[in-house]
Amino acid sequence: ITRIWLFSYKFLQSEQLLGDKLGTDVHLISISVDPVTDTPPKLKEYARRFHAKPGWYFLTGKKENVDAALYKLGQYVKAREAHTNIIIIGNETTGLWKKALGVARAPELIKVLESVIQDKEASAK
Repeated sequence: ITRIWLFSYKFLQSEQLLGDKLGTDVHLISISVDPVTDTPPKLKEYARRFHAKPGWYFLTGKKENVDAALYKLGQYVKAREAHTNIIIIGNETTGLWKKALGVARAPELIKVLESVIQDKEASAK
């Protein structure tokens, strides 16, 4: 729970720094690594505890689907305790994707996020 809280706390700090971009230019997505335990009602309560604003999504689903999504993102782990605090930041339009450590300070994460948002290279090709 400490790891999840730390990760969500970083998202909470980032959420505050994002302001109006959250839910429009930027979406925060938290994917459960334990979908058997993390049911939709539990994630809804978790989001409420963190005062998650619109644009921050807490996702779970059938274990095989969640595992497949985490595998595609390079974040699949067999045991939930083995998951890392990696934040994946992507620009769907340009195809630029970066990873950042979840232990980084929120302003540092925002800098990485801004660099991804501002990427124009792939769209100019």
